[in-house]
Amino acid sequence: MVKKRDVVEMKIDKVLFPNKSYGYVDGNRIDLKGGIEGQKVRAYIKRKRKDSFDAKIIEVVEKSPLEIDSKCPHFGKCGGCTYQSLFYEEELKYKVAQVKELFNREGLENINFLGIEKSPKEYEYRNKMEYTFGDEEKGGPLSLGLHRRGKFYEIVNVENCNIVDSDFTTILKEVLNYFKEKETPYYNKKFHKGVLRHLVVRKALSTGEILINLVTSSQGEIDLNELLERINSVELKGEIVGFLHTTNDNVADAIKVDKLDLIYGRDYMIEEILGLKFKISPFSFFQTNTFGAEKLYSIVREFAGDIDNKIVFDLYSGTGTIAQIMAPVAKEVIGIEIVEEAVEMARENAKLNNLSNIEFIAGDVLKEVGNLKQKPDLIVIDPPREGVNPKAIGKIIDFSPENFVYVSCNPVTLVRDLKEFINRGYKIDKMKLMDMFPKTPHVEVVTLLVKE
Repeated sequence: MVKKRDVVEMKIDKVLFPNKSYGYVDGNRIDLKGGIEGQKVRAYIKRKRKDSFDAKIIEVVEKSPLEIDSKCPHFGKCGGCTYQSLFYEEELKYKVAQVKELFNREGLENINFLGIEKSPKEYEYRNKMEYTFGDEEKGGPLSLGLHRRGKFYEIVNVENCNIVDSDFTTILKEVLNYFKEKETPYYNKKFHKGVLRHLVVRKALSTGEILINLVTSSQGEIDLNELLERINSVELKGEIVGFLHTTNDNVADAIKVDKLDLIYGRDYMIEEILGLKFKISPFSFFQTNTFGAEKLYSIVREFAGDIDNKIVFDLYSGTGTIAQIMAPVAKEVIGIEIVEEAVEMARENAKLNNLSNIEFIAGDVLKEVGNLKQKPDLIVIDPPREGVNPKAIGKIIDFSPENFVYVSCNPVTLVRDLKEFINRGYKIDKMKLMDMFPKTPHVEVVTLLVKE
């Protein structure tokens, strides 16, 4: 008889999107977070639900037949990756199966599904890492890396992380060694005391430009020029073009800006995608897989079809990447984005690329779509993980364009939103997955919706 607080041994029978799995013990369904189909695991029963139990994986007792030895020295400890132990082809099949199962479960079947595009790089694909200062165990030496799996306070050093290139490791090691030598205390999230909080490293993979942002509290002084000399003295494949210092005294474990100082160089780097240049500032949203983004946006452009001399709306436009890819052939492109800094950067990028037929509006899509007077031929939607605001989706569909291209980073909210489009007279013409995040459970989905 399974009950709360038991430790059970079980086989994982099925994995569902996003990164959830289940198996059975004595006829009782046990739901888990994480895991790979075919693994035998030990799990701690956390709570009983009406028809199942929630449990937490404690240990993998036996690997799945799908698994290989991981190439990452931190796999299992670090909370960053889930599928380090899968062959890449198996990982792609895994993601396809999960998304298809989700759609079938929600009654969206017989879709013209065009498979999955693999990432151009399986490893070393990320162009941004947000590292946290802390310790690996209470009272241990200073560490700099990512949160330990399932832990809030413990930080795992992630030297030689294999989803970023060696410049990230070189910078991480130099910064960590410097602060160890200076015995600078990290910011304790429990007691809200200390100095060191985060290190954000961005590298434009097409140009090699590197932007570094050190985030600290105001509780201590740091010789940033000495640190900069140390970082500039190490050999890198890329080039550091900017070093910034953010002061953040907010108690939340997120990067908030009380003060931002430019210590060296400039406050942006230049990335290139599909022949266009993009300025990326410390807090700009930009796809974390540069070469994967080229493939993703190529799919979007392909799904958009012939937009020559047509009006395009780009909703949730971010720094305007999709809008600018559409602009060279469209009559007019209008982008809406709620983050003002992203809109400013989008406008700068449009000037940088000599695109004059784009307008970017700073505001909430829910409010701003009601102010638009133009009638679009195509609307591209690329919302955050929570999907389109339910109050806005009706207004968006009311424009009644010939086509919608929906770019989603969360198939769960995509399914919810697609049902609304279908109810309003649109059909799913085709759909394609893009693997932007190898070794993780995340996947992007591009859907073309056509008015019936």
